[in-house]
Amino acid sequence: MEPVVTNMHLAVALDGAGWHPAAWREPRARPEELLTGQYWAGLITEAERGLLDFVTLEDGFSVQSTRADQVRGRLDAVLVAARVAPLTRHIGLVPTVVATHTEPFHISKAIATLDYASSGRAGVRVRVSASPADAALFGRRSPDSLTSGLLGEAADYIEVLRRLWDSWEDDAEIRNAATGRFVDRTRLHYIDFEGAYFSVRGPSITPRPPQGQPVVAALAHAGPVYDLVSSSADIGFVTPRDASHACDIVAAIDPRVRVLADLVVYLGPSPDAAAERKARMDERAGYVYTGDATVFTGTAAQLGGLLIEWQSAGLAGFRLRPGAIPDDLTAITGELVPELQRRGVFRTQYEAATLRGLLGLSRPASRYAGV
Repeated sequence: MEPVVTNMHLAVALDGAGWHPAAWREPRARPEELLTGQYWAGLITEAERGLLDFVTLEDGFSVQSTRADQVRGRLDAVLVAARVAPLTRHIGLVPTVVATHTEPFHISKAIATLDYASSGRAGVRVRVSASPADAALFGRRSPDSLTSGLLGEAADYIEVLRRLWDSWEDDAEIRNAATGRFVDRTRLHYIDFEGAYFSVRGPSITPRPPQGQPVVAALAHAGPVYDLVSSSADIGFVTPRDASHACDIVAAIDPRVRVLADLVVYLGPSPDAAAERKARMDERAGYVYTGDATVFTGTAAQLGGLLIEWQSAGLAGFRLRPGAIPDDLTAITGELVPELQRRGVFRTQYEAATLRGLLGLSRPASRYAGV
């Protein structure tokens, strides 16, 4: 008898031609389109067709690989999300930003703008980088300084984002042509943040986003990052090995956070077909791809059973990483989603207009309201 599970959250993590390094050489891949807006619009509208909660877009400051036979080069994730926002209506858009080498004031404005462009469907996945190569691109700190403080810096970074989003109260804009008053300056607030890594006075130059607070996410593999997720994030992406491990991870994270497990998926009409497809890509890459998350090969029905089993451990849902695009993305939307709907654990229509609404998160009041 299957565990009783309802309201499963489901997202996909999009990265180039797929998470397998040889995915770009698959028959249905479109490597010549990877740097076009049309390509990303097609992927995200396909994810929306499958009623998924949101998509995440990978990003970083170093090329994905040093090998000439693998994909190198990517577009800016925030700008891709902004490009696609007007072409979608329901799905959440969560680009990745690297906190280690960017300024929170700039990113707060960019994500607030994305929230306006998408009418309340923006989020941001904050990641850190200990790479000396990334540090060398900026020259503002020595690689040795990256060995400590990354998580503390990320926590301060997120705190600054949140304060800046709150620095305009919801009714700060008057826009009264007759009186000549556009804004009520008493409802704009200095955030006066002073920390070990940032000193930001504020306020933002962008009014408070439609969601109040766009959704903040982070990927966590171990205890110290679980603490960051608990203290600072709305969503935590984790990488359990099985249901028992998932139960242990969920217990280590604040229950207010939506915890989603990451899996790399290769789907096929049969378990053998899915395994053979991955093996073909492994052979082209010259090694067996594993990655940081559990790798699943099998049918959509088998994956559906696994997700239900794992969610019974307390997970709010899953972020699936398609091994190859479009094959595994369309298998998620066209085969897995109907399977989960048949089992009564996934939506049959979008039930909220914002990403916070889809995730069951309330819209918070500005912390400065009434100050």
